[in-house]
This record gives sequence, C-alpha cells and structure tokens, in this order.
Amino acid sequence: MNVRFRLRLRLTGVALATGLSLLACSGTDGRQDTTATSPPVASPTTAPRPSSPPAPAPAPSGEPSTTPAGPSSPAPGEPSTAAPAPGGGPVTGLGRLQPIWPFTTLGQAQAWQREHRAGGHQPWHLDPEQTALSFTRGYLGFTEIDRVTSRSIGATRARVGVGLSGSEDSGSAAVVHLARYGTGRDAPWVVVGTDDTTFTLTRPVYGSVARSPLTVGGRISGVDESIRVQVWQPSSRAPLGTSCCTPAGGSGQPWSASVSFKGAEDAVLTVVAATGGHIAEVERFTVTAVRTG
Repeated sequence: MNVRFRLRLRLTGVALATGLSLLACSGTDGRQDTTATSPPVASPTTAPRPSSPPAPAPAPSGEPSTTPAGPSSPAPGEPSTAAPAPGGGPVTGLGRLQPIWPFTTLGQAQAWQREHRAGGHQPWHLDPEQTALSFTRGYLGFTEIDRVTSRSIGATRARVGVGLSGSEDSGSAAVVHLARYGTGRDAPWVVVGTDDTTFTLTRPVYGSVARSPLTVGGRISGVDESIRVQVWQPSSRAPLGTSCCTPAGGSGQPWSASVSFKGAEDAVLTVVAATGGHIAEVERFTVTAVRTG
C-alpha cells in the first residue's frame, strides 16, 4: 500500500470521527443545542392590571360634562398637573373648575400660605368641612345651615354636605364641592361649586363670562317653592344683585329668572339660587361660577 493511499484513508477516518462527534452533540432533529451557550432569559414579571377608573362624581352646577380630546386635556374636576412641588406636595391645579371662595386667584391662595407658614394664620383653610360651613354661613349668609350632613374627602377633592340644625330628617341643603388650590401639603381648600340633584342651576354655563342682566335657570323638584337668586363676589359684603322670588314646583320642572348686578371686580363671581319657606328660610341651595372676563 503506497504512502498516498494510506494518507487518504487516515483523513477519511478523521472526518468520519468528527462527524459522529458533532451528531452526538446535536438534537434528534439535527439542530445544534444552544442551551449551554445562550444567556438565560428571565421570566417576564406579570404587572398588575390597572384598576378601572372610578366613575366620575357629579359635576358642579353647570360644569361642562365633556372634555376636549387630547392627551394634555385634564378631565373635569381633576388636577391639571401632578409634578413635585416645593413644600412636599403635588402641584394642585383646578383644571376647568373655578375657584369661587374664599380665594378666586392663585395669588390669593399663595399669599395665605405665606402668612400661615409664618404665623399659623387662619388654619381653617386646611379643613374642607370648616371651609364648606364658612362658605354657607359666612359668605352666602345662610346661618340656619350649620351642620355637616355628609363628607367625602380625598387628597385634592372633597364633597361636604351641609344641612339645617335640628332637622336631621331633612338631609342636605347642598353638597359643597371643594378642591385644593396651590402647591404643597398646605394648599388651601376652595369651593368650586355644588353637586346637585333635585335643585339645579345649569344656566349660565359654569365658567362662562357673565353680563348683566343675567339669565339664570335650571330644574327643581318640590312643592310651593320660592326661588331667590343672588350674585356674589368675595370682596363685597353685600350681593351685587338679587332677584326674588320665582315660584316653582313639580318634579324636575324647569325654572328661570333674570338678575341684574353691578360692581363686579373679582375674577370669579358666585351665582346662588336658594329655596325654602317650609321649615326654614333656606332649605336648599345651588351655586355656579361665572367669570368677569
């Protein structure tokens, strides 16, 4: 056997051994097993599904029920921003809500914060229940309404029911809607409207610019009702205008009145309609907010 033939036979044997070795390292279908060389893949962590958003609470009287489309548009009644702020709390915007009382501008709210931080000035601004009662009794002058009938208080929004003293069976005269206004944990509460059911104030439109005379209206359920309408601003001790009295009644019946006013200087005015005369002068009321332009 010559040298060339022996060399060819040896190379053939080496190739055959190599092929068998590779086959032994492969799967049964001939694909290479990469388990040992590929990096381990972490099992995906299943994140909890976000809970469904809560059903929207009733809007203040006359507040628009829809929001313009777009990712930057805040929902009615929700904060417009939530960025960290000096003072350790979120930035609390009002979105489309109007600051009715006791502050009608952010500058007023911030001025109170500075005074409160310096010397504890008027701490009741941090209490939504006290703010709701002070709004009803001190600002609107409904002194017979002096107790809290219900409460739903969150971090930036609150609903506080107020009612007549000694008339526990009469329920709430109104549910006052409040919001935090400003930055930090000491942002004060402001009234932004009322949540209405059997007595509503839907005209003028919430947040619209007011002109005198002002057409006011809504719907009411009741018997022998007598509706008085007033226009207020926080900087005045007396109403800017009054209309009295519009008879009304029935079940969900429309009512309408016209009120003239003058002397408007504040950024936001309060339009309030009240009815009573059965057990008290004021038994139910509803408010909305208009702007002076």
